[in-house]
Order: sequence, then structure tokens, then C-alpha cells
Amino acid sequence: MHSDNHYYDSIITRQVISVIVLNENNALSRIVGLFSARGYNIDSLTVCEITNSKYSRMTIVTTGDKRIIGQIVKQLNKLIPVLKVNEHKDVIEKDTVLIKFSIDNNLADIDVISKIYHGSIQNVTKDSIIVSATDSASRIENFISVMQKYNPIEIVRSGITAIER
Repeated sequence: MHSDNHYYDSIITRQVISVIVLNENNALSRIVGLFSARGYNIDSLTVCEITNSKYSRMTIVTTGDKRIIGQIVKQLNKLIPVLKVNEHKDVIEKDTVLIKFSIDNNLADIDVISKIYHGSIQNVTKDSIIVSATDSASRIENFISVMQKYNPIEIVRSGITAIER
């Protein structure tokens, strides 16, 4: 029985962690430093000030087994600018992408596909068109894959933002 528990503890999982930090110049570098110094992976990192406060929220997506995730949370809680760390279990996650295409593409097709992924045309110039889409990370991955046939000039993603249900 003990070996079964070890097996489940060693399964690599994806974890969304939010970290509330004081708005200090070195807060971001200290947190990224913690991850890099220990070889922990950051799949996505977004940071934004919390309205009407002296704090910022960092949303970090990482992967690891239970022990590694536990270590990450423990180490984050020890950092000085950190106020609160949450390991999210049931979240709404969104990712946004901006994609630039040549104006020579079929704009109607691009517009229709964008709408399927909660997106739309954001800008059109004589040379290019820019679309944005906001959806779950997996759907944004799929959207980017589908849009490859239109030969994107540039693709920029926001990273994941999440809130507990």
C-alpha cells in the first residue's frame, strides 16, 4: 500500500499558484530566482497590480510532483515580499493571444475562426491585420495551430490569468 501512495505522490501535475506580493522593485526577480535556483519550471507567469492597494498578484503555472509543488509553496511563503500563497484547485483560466497576419489573407475566414475562440479583429492597416482571442490555454494553443495556415507574421501570448471558482 505504501508503494501505491508513493506512485500517486510522484505523478507530475500542473499547478496554478497565485502569490500576493508587496509592490517592490525586486519582488518579481526574487520569485523567479527562487524557481531558477532550484530548477523548478515556470510554464506561465503573469503579474498585475491589485487595484487600490500596495500589492500585486502573480499567477504562476508550474509542473511537478506533489513533493515539488509542496516545496515551491513552502519556499514562496518564506520570501519577504510575499503576503499570501494560494494553490488553486478549481479555477477559471484565461490566456490571450494577439496574432498579426499579412493583409493578403482571407480576412473573412480569419474573422470567423477568431470568433470561434472568443476573438475578433483588433486592427487593420494597409499591410497587416491583427486579431486577438481570449480563451482557455488549451483552446488558445489550438487557435494558434489552426491559424498557422494563414502564415502569421507574429504571435504574442499574455500568459495565464486565473481565479478560483
